[in-house]
Amino acid sequence: MRERILVIDDDSSITSALKRGLGYEGYLVDIASNGKEGLEIARQRAPDLVILDIMMPGMDGLEVCRRLRFSDSNLPIMMLTAKDAVSDQVLGLDSGADDYMVKPFAFEVLLARVRALLRRHEPETRDVLRYEDLSLDTASRVAKRGEREIELTTTEYELLQLLMRNPERVLTRDVIMEKVWGYDFDGNYNILEVYIRYLRNKLEEREERRLIQTVRGAGYILRNKE
Repeated sequence: MRERILVIDDDSSITSALKRGLGYEGYLVDIASNGKEGLEIARQRAPDLVILDIMMPGMDGLEVCRRLRFSDSNLPIMMLTAKDAVSDQVLGLDSGADDYMVKPFAFEVLLARVRALLRRHEPETRDVLRYEDLSLDTASRVAKRGEREIELTTTEYELLQLLMRNPERVLTRDVIMEKVWGYDFDGNYNILEVYIRYLRNKLEEREERRLIQTVRGAGYILRNKE
């Protein structure tokens, strides 16, 4: 089945180029020129991935992202925008985006990121990973601390799964970026730091012990310090 991608951007040159390029790669592509139209299309024809601008008239991309994420916690969302400040990237990720790419961009790089995001939804063998009181069901993609269920987004799941498959082993930032996001981030680790914070907030919601530890100057490790 061909995957469906929804592109939401008020720049017609961007939407037409992506529709042509992604269509040539075999994807079904819907386009919308504003947030309201994009949400309506997403409701009518559920996309497998959304590429979303931030600066649009009316409803901006951050609000569109929040609404899409509220409707589907697993939907891959990529921000594609001219806003390149670190604070803008963090704000985009905090709104629910899985990836953040700055304009102007190389289509080949965007395509690689699209493939990486879509691969996360491929079926996998069922397994239950465990460490201390933390468990992760790879079929349902639900984590638990004891009996408390924790719902994860796609990226949160991929990051936690990597840590749980490598308990008590330091994973460098570069290794994590390659394994979870599927490409080299050229030393820009903002997206990783944001998602580590997301995971910690969820895993420690009831003041449980911290299991995801920072190894200063190296990366992260799943370890019970006690």
